[in-house]
Amino acid sequence: MLALAQKPDGSWGQSMLAIPSVRSTGFEGVGTINAVRRLLEYGWGAESPPLVRARRLLFRLLAEDDDPAYLFDFAKARGDEDLARRGRGILREAAAAALAQAGYEGDPRLRGAARRIIDRIADYLRSPLAQKPWVRVGNKQVLAGEAAPPSMYALSMLAYMPLFRTEHHEALDRLYRHLTQPMPRQESMQLCGSKIVPQPHLVLGDLLPHRNAVDADVPAALHWLELMARLGFLRRNENWTKLFDRFLDDRDREGVWHPHKGTATPRSSSPFVWPSFPLEESAEGDDRWTDVTFRLGLIARLSGRSIEPV
Repeated sequence: MLALAQKPDGSWGQSMLAIPSVRSTGFEGVGTINAVRRLLEYGWGAESPPLVRARRLLFRLLAEDDDPAYLFDFAKARGDEDLARRGRGILREAAAAALAQAGYEGDPRLRGAARRIIDRIADYLRSPLAQKPWVRVGNKQVLAGEAAPPSMYALSMLAYMPLFRTEHHEALDRLYRHLTQPMPRQESMQLCGSKIVPQPHLVLGDLLPHRNAVDADVPAALHWLELMARLGFLRRNENWTKLFDRFLDDRDREGVWHPHKGTATPRSSSPFVWPSFPLEESAEGDDRWTDVTFRLGLIARLSGRSIEPV
């Protein structure tokens, strides 16, 4: 159904980052980048027809095409160069994440974009601004316009580029220290030109500091743990490891996970989780626990643990 919804130009409509609403049936309203990543999670190969058709669009976004038609979700920014530049930057990182997940790590276009992304993040993390990134605008504390914390898209891109990460190990060490620092109390808002805009994709610290964060959004917690495992950070962090072990403790004798409290199927409102959760169509019986059980096995394997078939 998702593949058949693709348009002849390789897109899934006028959006790149949208997700279907909770009231929609099927995949109505999905953005192209999220559709591509969902198909990859389903196991579709990079050379399958839908992904080949979408590839041209993704590489064009990677180059930050300044054609206003390629602003997609940020079309309202036309005429405001600061906002348009922000939109192109977000789309570039999101496209890089999708292309990396599709296996294009060796493509020079992706490597060039990845180098610019990691250099910008590393320059920020080693600068004094990283220690005090906030400025007061009116009665609000917002991120300075020059602040460049890592985004969820940048983390996803790096998660699927293992060889690239080894070439930039110093930047990855700085990134790990940033991701383990406490989250600030301020909302993720940033000064962009003369406007203050929300930046929910930016990661300002540890998104999984305690059990309450896990219980509040199980799919988002699993997504974070998987990202950290792919980045090689999970084994380095005692707290994340304990939280992962708690997930494992909630399995039954057959290795199937069940909620620590209640019997409700885990749900998430995070748009960053949608491409990978839930993949199981059925929400009845033991099928409700398929996605979490699968993710736990995947995270265990990514973090170097042995998998014992039951």
